Amino acid sequence: MQVISEDYRKLQKELHLNPQYGVASLHYAPLVANLIRGLNIKSLSDYGAGKKNLLKGLTREGIALDEYYPYDPAFIEYGDPKSADLVCCIDVLEHIEPELIDNVIRQLSEITKEFGFFTVDTRPATKILSDGRNAHLIQQPNSWWLTKFVKYFDVLHLESKQGSFWLVVKPILK
Repeated sequence: MQVISEDYRKLQKELHLNPQYGVASLHYAPLVANLIRGLNIKSLSDYGAGKKNLLKGLTREGIALDEYYPYDPAFIEYGDPKSADLVCCIDVLEHIEPELIDNVIRQLSEITKEFGFFTVDTRPATKILSDGRNAHLIQQPNSWWLTKFVKYFDVLHLESKQGSFWLVVKPILK
């Protein structure tokens, strides 16, 4: 199942050279840490891990996971996505190529054992790809995104603020 084109993988690799790209997970780390504690999570799959800032933030929060699995197609050394009790996908989905978003959400459902924590920014990004496009390839309202998620997940919690939202989900039993 294709989740990224080779051309776009190269653009993402280039964008990750910017130290200010891929830092949103630091903001969400305290919330993810509370989920880990509250749900007794032992394994975490960080889908779109980038420079592993979520792991850095969780470490600052005193979280030591039994298993941490980073995945990011711009960092091929991380390998393929792996199943985990909690799958986090923070500031990633709006960057996916529109024709591949359904594949990515399906893949997220396939690797989520218990819970998912996903964030989506619905506004234009401040960063621009080297080909001139806005880094947020998908800029759609919450309702558009929810129709994508509910095909594969039960939504347990959703919080929305102007221009973004986050949700906690549980995969629908197959």
